[in-house]
Amino acid sequence: MADAIALFSSSRRHGNTGQLLARVVAALDVEVVDLSALRLSPFDYEHRNRDDDFEPLMQRVLRHERIIFATPVYWYAVSAGMKVFLDRISDYLDIPELLEDGRRLRGKTGYVVCTSISAEPSGAFVQAFRDTFEYLGMREGGVLHVNCEDGFDARVHRREITDFAARLRAPDTAGARQR
Repeated sequence: MADAIALFSSSRRHGNTGQLLARVVAALDVEVVDLSALRLSPFDYEHRNRDDDFEPLMQRVLRHERIIFATPVYWYAVSAGMKVFLDRISDYLDIPELLEDGRRLRGKTGYVVCTSISAEPSGAFVQAFRDTFEYLGMREGGVLHVNCEDGFDARVHRREITDFAARLRAPDTAGARQR
């Protein structure tokens, strides 16, 4: 399944979300990118930040049909690094020489892997991804959320993880919403 890439952002690489993502991708051929290991500058209307790692990262992302966004739910929103990445997609909608590449997001499938200390991710968190996918012309492949109030335990969530990984493997399920 080399057509997938996982974009990971968290304050702790091996925290709950990192462990969950590791379980999801363990049986799949998925490239995992830790956004905190890259130099990604915040969005700049003047585009004076083009010498950072964002454009090379986007070229890697665009080579894949499935994009996994993995982040804990922080204050009802994505992590800071994920927010920077999502904001910077605007470069591919604003900068004339990047527009054609930006259009290549259309038809790709986005997935969300997240953890929090609640039974469900906040509605605002999930809706932000749904709205982003819709705006970019992407399909929503599903959301895998795990309640980690007592820490991450793969045994407790084995079935959810297995089912979600199976969705990633099966091309005919792209666009199906999972909760």
